[in-house]
Amino acid sequence: MAKNNKGILYGVGVGPGDPELLTLKAHRIINEADVLAYPAPEDGDGLALEIVRPLLTKDPELFPLRLPITVSPFPAQQAYDQAAKLLEIPLEAGKSVAVICEGDPFFYGSFMYLFERLYGKFQTEIVPGVSSPMACAAVLKTPLVSRNEILTVLPGPLEEKELEQRLLDTDAAAIMKVGRHLPKIRRILRHLRLEHCALYVEHATMQSQQIIPIENLVVQKVPYFSMILVHKKISHGKTGVL
Repeated sequence: MAKNNKGILYGVGVGPGDPELLTLKAHRIINEADVLAYPAPEDGDGLALEIVRPLLTKDPELFPLRLPITVSPFPAQQAYDQAAKLLEIPLEAGKSVAVICEGDPFFYGSFMYLFERLYGKFQTEIVPGVSSPMACAAVLKTPLVSRNEILTVLPGPLEEKELEQRLLDTDAAAIMKVGRHLPKIRRILRHLRLEHCALYVEHATMQSQQIIPIENLVVQKVPYFSMILVHKKISHGKTGVL
């Protein structure tokens, strides 16, 4: 229990999907916390809970955080405001709360928005997790960068011109949040003649994982949890699914 009898808030990264990639510390905290909070869609449970469920050794108090995925910041801001206020209730009561999120809490993680609202009010600890670029590189068996090469992490929703310029200015890139932006990203890669250097990874480390060279990808829309890794010095060719 924290000072002033308030509970401790933990932001816990649970990795990209394979439960065995949780750190020992993450495993301990999710099983010691009084409350296990997790981001979830409006219906059903989220991926974070799905990842840790096989590792739970007790039945914690589950606390779904209904956070809508939207391009507009305003509904999301209101949802995070409400979620933070709800989390204050068990924390004020002296309960420890572990907020789990996919990958790492501070790498495009939903926890960072709760952290902004609760840090300073409660003792807080961040537990890092394996992030998706590292997981994708591992399943591809392809180094992200070496020596003095530059790696750029790019969100797929970027405007087309900016995304193209940033790809021009780097040696390697991890393009995240691909989803409905796949056609735009493919246009850019084709224009820059980088298709042969790009691999698409979907649900890395999970049973549903797929690895496909961009040139062989036939769909126009892919899941949110997908990524394209580009390395200008590595050519994958037209080899089909790896």
